[in-house]
Amino acid sequence: MKKIISYFKDSYLELTQKVSWPTWAELQNSAIVVSIASLIIALIVFIMDFSFGIQKIHFGQFIWKGLLGFLYGA
Repeated sequence: MKKIISYFKDSYLELTQKVSWPTWAELQNSAIVVSIASLIIALIVFIMDFSFGIQKIHFGQFIWKGLLGFLYGA
């Protein structure tokens, strides 16, 4: 039981005194970077879905089914 209590005390000590927490400005900057990266990746996936989903049905006529429709033939 002493080892468990010691573990929790040491964990609390480490979290409160030894860990260097980021500042509010650093958190905001990181959130902006993650948001922009997520938007860029979403745009790339959308472009890929759009381009792979275009199918020719007749001469000069195309239909867009999206990537999953293209893969599964739906």
